[in-house]
Amino acid sequence: MHNKLPHILLIAYLILFIILGIKPLSGREVWFAENLPILLIVILFVVTYRWFRFSNLSYFLISFLIFMHTIGGYYTFAAVPFDWFTDFFGFERNHYDRIAHFTVGFYAFPIAELLTCKKLTNSKVITYLFALFAIMSLAGTYEVMEWQFAILGDPKAGIEVLGSQGDIWDAQKDIVADTLGAIFAIVIFHFLGPKRAI
Repeated sequence: MHNKLPHILLIAYLILFIILGIKPLSGREVWFAENLPILLIVILFVVTYRWFRFSNLSYFLISFLIFMHTIGGYYTFAAVPFDWFTDFFGFERNHYDRIAHFTVGFYAFPIAELLTCKKLTNSKVITYLFALFAIMSLAGTYEVMEWQFAILGDPKAGIEVLGSQGDIWDAQKDIVADTLGAIFAIVIFHFLGPKRAI
């Protein structure tokens, strides 16, 4: 089962990608903009699989964003049927995108795992801080890219990709969600990550 999980997750993703890509409710431009970065992430992990194989826990954690983003690209993040969550917590907006941003932080786990297993650092503190800062940097960069897409692309598609739902602080809150997800992943790594190296 150890070597099968990445393959199972990849097959599940490809099936979901194909089915939701046939006629996305978000429109083809929004669907493409939302799925391109996720497709690149999947390709990165597939290409590097022979060079370095992450743990099953890493692949499991990184799959959350991949699946959530693929679903979000089909509907647009603001339109994903997530009313049960909104109603349960009494929110006024759809927080599907915020949960997806939280899962971006899960990538801190494989970053820390890579640093540890390849012995790129001999300090737990540096490993954890590097993983955290990498996610925070990525989060900020992604928000700038979304902003530029909204400005330079089709205005309607740009608004859908931003998914701010009228919140002027949406980008900052997304970065905070990414950061909290990274802290969560680092805590998991501390207790369940590889015991090799550091």
